[in-house]
Amino acid sequence: MAQMGEVFIVDDDAAVRDALSLVLSLEGYHVRGFSDGAAFLSVARSHVPSCIVLDVHMPGRSGLDILKELEADRYPAPIFIISGQGDIPMAVDAIRHGALDFIEKPFDADTVVERVRDAIEAHKRRNAAEPVDLLSAHFPGHDLLTPREREVLVQIASGASNKEAGRLLGISPRTIEVHRARIMEKLGAKNAADLVRIVLKDMRA
Repeated sequence: MAQMGEVFIVDDDAAVRDALSLVLSLEGYHVRGFSDGAAFLSVARSHVPSCIVLDVHMPGRSGLDILKELEADRYPAPIFIISGQGDIPMAVDAIRHGALDFIEKPFDADTVVERVRDAIEAHKRRNAAEPVDLLSAHFPGHDLLTPREREVLVQIASGASNKEAGRLLGISPRTIEVHRARIMEKLGAKNAADLVRIVLKDMRA
């Protein structure tokens, strides 16, 4: 039943939980639904699934609150935020707090399954073969970057386009651009070439 991995769905809307549970179950995933953040957090802290799909708008704790409490930027599973068109700024904020990417409403079943599958596979690839040199290198501003920003930085430094980096990391090119802007801001880089110079300067010293 859990051959494809386990997916947690966190949404106060039972219809959304049921629909996502159905399509993901049909693909071979074991799905567990949660109607509120408190119930989810009590399980997620001790049991790590393969992927989490989290609604940004919920009574009580919002999706953003849950990301902060879970310390999502260090959580060992990819987390998607479900976001409506008017919630895009909030979704970008969620990415800054550790969400892998966002799934925009309205969404179709095939899109959700594909995004979840890609994220889980990308997560496995990174765990199997991380480019340790750059991820562990110490350069000015290194400690300002989140683990995910360092992963994106590896792709930028290797010359990958936003699309290529997104495919390798299992996220959208738009989200790569969000991370790229944050990385450049934190490291004080003017462009991608400047960014690579900052990162590689101390490594060559």
